[in-house]
Amino acid sequence: MSEPLRIGDARLYLVLEGRDAGVVEPALRGGVGVVQLRDKELTDDELVRAAGPFRRACEAHGALFILNDRPELVAACRADGVHVGQSDASVAEARAIVGPGAIVGLSVETEAQLDDIAGADYLGVTVFGTPTKTDARPGGLDLVRAAAARVTIPWFAIGGIDLANVAEVAAAGAPGIAVVRAIRDADDPETAARALRAVIAQG
Repeated sequence: MSEPLRIGDARLYLVLEGRDAGVVEPALRGGVGVVQLRDKELTDDELVRAAGPFRRACEAHGALFILNDRPELVAACRADGVHVGQSDASVAEARAIVGPGAIVGLSVETEAQLDDIAGADYLGVTVFGTPTKTDARPGGLDLVRAAAARVTIPWFAIGGIDLANVAEVAAAGAPGIAVVRAIRDADDPETAARALRAVIAQG
């Protein structure tokens, strides 16, 4: 079992649903450093059960395991922290539940929201539109550039990023990226992760 890396050292972040557990292991082998379990459809008990293979794989590879939007289940899922969106619990509310030692991430979709990130350990900065999160408001590469200029905590560009556009996202200043389909839907998730990781590491 490896020691988990720090959120600031991660470059590639993968978001999956519970049914995608089979993707976790090859993605981690390919260089994913953070895996988030985001599944709005599961009950609390189902989510705790689904978290098991995610947690075990992340522990084995020294990766971080983050739960989406359910701070009250972080302890039961043995997650390293929680990620909240603009319409979820606030960072302060999430922190009060998960405690000072856990990671709290926050989604940002506009430049104005960069002014209200106090208490977050990292950000997910929405770049392009994506069918996996239809309610998100993509900020485009201008938001990536604004985050690069202003944000001092770790952050990941997210939303519609794949091998075709990751280089421009990196060139705009993103220190890391978060993806869903680019790895989940690949014929070979390990190879896909490795390719994305290589590009963002060069950026």
